[in-house]
Amino acid sequence: MHPVEARTILSPQNGMNLYRGCTHGCIYCDSRSACYGFDHPFDDVEVKTNAAELLEQALRRRRTRCMLGTGSMTDPYIPLEEEFRLVRRTLELADRYGFGFTLITKSARVLRDLDLLRSIHRKAKCVVQMTLTTRDEALCRRIEPNVSTTRERFGALKTLRDAGIPTVVWLTPVLPFINDTEENLRGVLDYCIEARVRGIICFGMGMTLREGSRDYFYDRLHRPFSRHERALHPHFRQPLCPREPRQRTADGHIPYRMRTPRHHARQPADFRLPPHLGADAASDAFLTPFRRPPLF
Repeated sequence: MHPVEARTILSPQNGMNLYRGCTHGCIYCDSRSACYGFDHPFDDVEVKTNAAELLEQALRRRRTRCMLGTGSMTDPYIPLEEEFRLVRRTLELADRYGFGFTLITKSARVLRDLDLLRSIHRKAKCVVQMTLTTRDEALCRRIEPNVSTTRERFGALKTLRDAGIPTVVWLTPVLPFINDTEENLRGVLDYCIEARVRGIICFGMGMTLREGSRDYFYDRLHRPFSRHERALHPHFRQPLCPREPRQRTADGHIPYRMRTPRHHARQPADFRLPPHLGADAASDAFLTPFRRPPLF
C-alpha cells in the first residue's frame, strides 16, 4: 500500500476510484492489463487519501443531483477500507448532499455501511452491484481467493433485499472448462432469484486476455488448474492472441479489444425468468438512467 494525494476524484461520468490496485487475487482480473498504465505493482494498492475532501469540493459546486458511483478498476471494499474508510466517508457525503450512489463489489463488507445505504436510498437512490461467478464454494476460493465467498455474498444480497436496497448481479466472467457448466449457472441464477435481485448483467461473458491480464491468468491456471490449462491452451493462447490490443494491424486499423470466443449454451426448454424479473416488474431503481462509471 502507498498513499497518494489525488488531483481530482470525480470523472465526467460521476464515477470514482478511491483505491487503485487490488488484493483480491481473482485469476481473471482484467484490471491487471498493461493498457491501464499502472506504474506500480497491482497488489501495491494506491490509496487516494484526500478523496473525501476532493469529493466534497466537487459536490458543493454541483447545481443538480445525480448518481455517484465507484469505478470497476478496484473493489471499493478491499481490506484496506477497514483502515482508511474512504467508501464510508464518500457515502456520508452523498447522504449529506442528497446524491444517489451505486457501487460494485465482491465483498460482504458492504453491510458495514448498510445504515448509510438505506439513508441514501430514502433520499435519492442507491443500488448495490455484486459479482457472482460460481455456486461452488471451493472453486470460488480458487478463482477469487482473497474475498468473500459466493455464499457470503449471497447472504449480503439477502440482507440488502430485506433492507429495501435494490441489487444487481454481474454474472461474469464465464470461464470455459471452469465455471461454465449448466449446474453452476443454474446455481448462481437460483441465488439471484432467491435474493430477488433487480437485474443480472453478463458483460461480455468472457475475458479480454490482454497483455498483463492474460499472463496472470495463465500463471494462476497453471497452479490449481493444470489440466484445464492444457485444455485451454490450444483454444485461447495461440489463435486468439496473435497481437496485443491497440497494436495496429497490417491494414492500419487498431482493434478495439480481443475477446475469448463466445461460449454458446442452449437455453434449457424449461427455463423461465421469475415474475419479478419480467418486463412488467421493472424496478423503479432504474427509472433514472445513469452511466456506468469508467475504469478511471
